[in-house]
Amino acid sequence: MFIKVKNLSKSYTSGAINTQVLKSVEMELDQGEIGVILGPSGSGKTTLLNIIGGIDRSDNGIVTVNNIEVTKLNDNKLTDYRREMVGFIFQFYNLIPNLTVGENVEVVSNISKSPIPVDEVLQAVGMADKKHRFPRELSGGEQQRVSIARAVVKNPKLLLCDEPTGALDYSTSRDILKLLQNINKKFGTTILMITHNTAISAMASRVYRVRSGEIVESIRNSTVMPAERIEW
Repeated sequence: MFIKVKNLSKSYTSGAINTQVLKSVEMELDQGEIGVILGPSGSGKTTLLNIIGGIDRSDNGIVTVNNIEVTKLNDNKLTDYRREMVGFIFQFYNLIPNLTVGENVEVVSNISKSPIPVDEVLQAVGMADKKHRFPRELSGGEQQRVSIARAVVKNPKLLLCDEPTGALDYSTSRDILKLLQNINKKFGTTILMITHNTAISAMASRVYRVRSGEIVESIRNSTVMPAERIEW
């Protein structure tokens, strides 16, 4: 099992108020699969993703990724884990405005021990012809493609996506989802994506429904739909 989450809990305290964000969460995802976490805003989706990605820490429970017990890592080891194992894609692109497309991707490539060549990744995301453009010269969908290239170039085993189509229109969203499926097939990257859009679950091997900090349903799809056929 590539990702294994067991009895995971997390709460935040503000003044005298303690809010339980995750409650004894359990989930599994095999290597090379695409998983989708569904749930409304405030259900704990992002907190779960951030703990799996080593950005946040849990109060209790165990997260294991590729036989690494993430929840036991100290700060230095967590930094190494994020650098070598995990790629992050967010709803907002966070590109460096004064660097070109190629330079935005190359910056991340330089910190990886085994990166994929920058030109190969740009070709894979359909941005090779815009390598020398700046973010301000790109559409929202193109900027998201660059952010995907930046996440993939370091050759991560796990790609974590937080609402990657949330800021995009319908047509561009389908293109991005198709691109993520292609990345999964081309590089064998395990992908875990959170969204509130139930239609996107059709492209996943596993679907997890989160409500009030708990996984209330875990589904394995017998067939996976190509992203270009998804409608909502």
